[in-house]
Amino acid sequence: MSTQAATAAARRGKLTPERETELYDAVLGLLREGGYDAVTMEGVAARTKCGKATLYRQWGTKPKLVTAALAQRRCVLFSGIDTGSLADDLREAARVAASRRERDAELMEAVAQAYIQHPDLRAALRETVIAPEIAALDGLVARAVERGEIAADNAAIGFVAPCFLGLLRVERLFEERFEDASAMRSFVDAVLLPALYAGK
Repeated sequence: MSTQAATAAARRGKLTPERETELYDAVLGLLREGGYDAVTMEGVAARTKCGKATLYRQWGTKPKLVTAALAQRRCVLFSGIDTGSLADDLREAARVAASRRERDAELMEAVAQAYIQHPDLRAALRETVIAPEIAALDGLVARAVERGEIAADNAAIGFVAPCFLGLLRVERLFEERFEDASAMRSFVDAVLLPALYAGK
């Protein structure tokens, strides 16, 4: 069963939306306190006075529970951005990303090491959290191609989503270079746009 199907199954179960939110809050609290390894079915059950059997019945595995909790608190950052201009679309994406940076970075950093070490968590996060963001960014660029703003064969197109999301991931490691929220906007103007407009 896919992660999305598992989440849908949970919602069809006996848990109320309020109870689900309480369970997700417990998962996110444990993540913030001690990272991925601190989250256990036993710990979530104890914190919420919920039976472990209920957690396993609803989500099946810890990675699916953790992913569902992260997904429940997120919206696709870059969905709905369509200004009619590639430059303005990417600048708006940069603005949105900067506005959510601190809120999202803490939780994503809590699972970063586990993302590398646990293939099942990696697959679940890719499907539920990462893939929608990639699709939204790819959509911005695809619309620019359709409008004739950039050439369809521009090799830079395939690097937009990885570079955009990659900088979000590493900018906290380079705080001396990226001290404020303007870093993403500068990246768009100095790196992405010149590469995408090359040859036009």
